[in-house]
Amino acid sequence: MSRDGDGGTAPRARGGLLRRHRDFRLLWCGETAGRFGASVTSVTMPLIAVSRLDAGPFEAGLLTAAAWLPWLVVGLPAGAWVDRVRRRPVMLAAAAVSLVLFAAVPLADRAGLLSIGPLLTVALLTGAAAVFFQTAYTAYLATLLTPEDQPEGNAKLHGSASAAQIAGLGSGGLTAQVAGAVNGMFVNAATFLVSLLCLTGIRHREPRPAPARRRPGALAAEVGEGLRLIAGDPWLRSLTLYGAASNLALMGYQSILVVFLVRSAGLAPGPVGALIAVAGAGGVLGAFLARRIAARTGTARALLYFALGLPSCALLIPLTSAGAGLLFFVVGGGCVSAGVVAENVLKATFQQRYCPPELLGRLTTSAAFLNYGTIPLGALLAGSLGDLLGLRPAMWIMTAGVPLAALILLFSPLRRARDLPASPRSREHQPSREPRGLRSTPEVG
Repeated sequence: MSRDGDGGTAPRARGGLLRRHRDFRLLWCGETAGRFGASVTSVTMPLIAVSRLDAGPFEAGLLTAAAWLPWLVVGLPAGAWVDRVRRRPVMLAAAAVSLVLFAAVPLADRAGLLSIGPLLTVALLTGAAAVFFQTAYTAYLATLLTPEDQPEGNAKLHGSASAAQIAGLGSGGLTAQVAGAVNGMFVNAATFLVSLLCLTGIRHREPRPAPARRRPGALAAEVGEGLRLIAGDPWLRSLTLYGAASNLALMGYQSILVVFLVRSAGLAPGPVGALIAVAGAGGVLGAFLARRIAARTGTARALLYFALGLPSCALLIPLTSAGAGLLFFVVGGGCVSAGVVAENVLKATFQQRYCPPELLGRLTTSAAFLNYGTIPLGALLAGSLGDLLGLRPAMWIMTAGVPLAALILLFSPLRRARDLPASPRSREHQPSREPRGLRSTPEVG
């Protein structure tokens, strides 16, 4: 049985989710459009700072830090609050706020008011909107799809997100070259309009959450419950610690990547976006392979492979130079993208099955608080290293942290398991069929 477009259940129809599930199709379209716009912004925002405002590596890192700082500030209470309310209205409000803020950037530029301060403010506020949208979206998907459909749904969403990222990165560079980096913000605003229209068209209505007890300290208690859920569970704890360490390095080097490619590799704005898009194509391959490799080897083994092998190729990225040297970035960045996206597909399906639905919002933001909370630190560290040591030495240091972070998983339950457990209870009875001395290879919300 599967849920129909109105939120009930209906016999499973033939064909994939995009063909037979109208509401998932709308959610998929809206999320894909949003990812496209976000990838345009990831190129145009640093280019605005570098080319329009003459910013350096530290300011570029500061922009990334501002976009992710809200996960540290409001992430935990946002998760507990989202568990109390219906998720779709939260997503609609967050998309509307982002639309207005991104459209305001080119308008401020035309009025002569654009500087690094307003740009940082937009990054900070849209980052806060993203906290609420992502938290609500993750919990909403689990109510929209049956457990049997969730692996396919996650694979399609992550795969299309990677494809949209590729298109958005290329479009961002092209837009910056043809119409100016500032006008790229109009593209992102338009994608949030598409998201709003798609979310409005979804017919599925969530069940009304049970009334929350408004006793003093209730919200803090719910936040604590989410943190205890992660701290007390070896699977969630290991994956969260690994994600935090990995994101510190991963998003650290990405925060100065545009500046590095422009000033160290000598690329123009247009080719920068296209080059990043080519490397991002690895994410589509990762989404395609995730379920297939997991079906052959087991979900835990597949997660170890994608987390411990491919992203170690990040060490090729600092070798990037003009001409044939660009291949170092294409190969290194492509392998990183493939590993990260495949891992995210497997982790998302695991969390949606493993965690009770009423705790999923708190789990999402508690994990994100720790995972994403290191991103501002990584961005500031990379920017500071870029100013102090130079861009290429900073890239060497940050990319080296990507494979080093994955060593955490070698001391986790994943090392001896074939499959990820379906529930906290099932992990206690899962036989270990993993041969000793498994050799694997390594790994963001």
